[in-house]
Amino acid sequence: MLYAEIEISSFLKARRAALEPADLGLPGGVNRRRVRGLRREEVAQLAGISVDYYTRIEQGRAPAISDSVLDAIARALRLSGGEVTYLRNVAVPRRPGAECAPCPAPRQTVRPEIQQVLDAMADTVPAMVVGRGLDILAWNTLGGRIAFDLEALAPDRRNTALLVFLDPAARALHPEWEDKAVEVVGNLRADSGRHPDDPRICEVVNELLAHSPDFRRIWETQSVHECLRGTKRILHPQVGELVITFESFRLGTDPDQALVTYTAPRGSETERRIRELGTMGEPALTA
Repeated sequence: MLYAEIEISSFLKARRAALEPADLGLPGGVNRRRVRGLRREEVAQLAGISVDYYTRIEQGRAPAISDSVLDAIARALRLSGGEVTYLRNVAVPRRPGAECAPCPAPRQTVRPEIQQVLDAMADTVPAMVVGRGLDILAWNTLGGRIAFDLEALAPDRRNTALLVFLDPAARALHPEWEDKAVEVVGNLRADSGRHPDDPRICEVVNELLAHSPDFRRIWETQSVHECLRGTKRILHPQVGELVITFESFRLGTDPDQALVTYTAPRGSETERRIRELGTMGEPALTA
């Protein structure tokens, strides 16, 4: 499977398969269904468009699709907000036969002012900046110790998806690894929808498809779920269990980058352990 499979066809087929006709008030039919989920004609009926037109859309043969039609398909397939955005992104026509660009990805950089923000929080708040394709572009001292030893990694390996799926330490670090993996794939697919021909995203996805069966399994579900906040549990090998809240803030002048912070309630054991982490000389793990 190649990265080019992110086209609209794979996405719509997966979303059809994820729905049960009875849940949408549709009859099961006299004949037994050969495949699970909705048929094309049922999606077309729910969206109020012809079967031929929906078929052309799903096959990637519709040259221009109006917002009203995309909205109707989204309602028919009960897409989430993130999935609707992804559908709009991948519905943009691409050049016939277009593949991932073979040229090296341009280097992503973080403005000095953002690094100053990271450094200002260095003693209390682990923080980092994540760019396109989930590359980790910058961090402060605690941000580099909250999980992997970012300083020890080559720049092209400082990537959340590569670390979660290819680093053997990841499963011990994240006790709810499957949830973390699904979260990462959802974020990566959302990013790929915004930048379908970005060479760095192509590079990351193709490497993971080639080397991680777990990534292939989750990627092929076509799930799109951009997780920008939440709570996670980390089993840190030096300071013990950390239960932290993370928040992602899109940078206004650099919308492809997000400032990610990790915090814990004041007076909690996790807060104490984060302070302890700041006094240590070595980061948590080496990859």
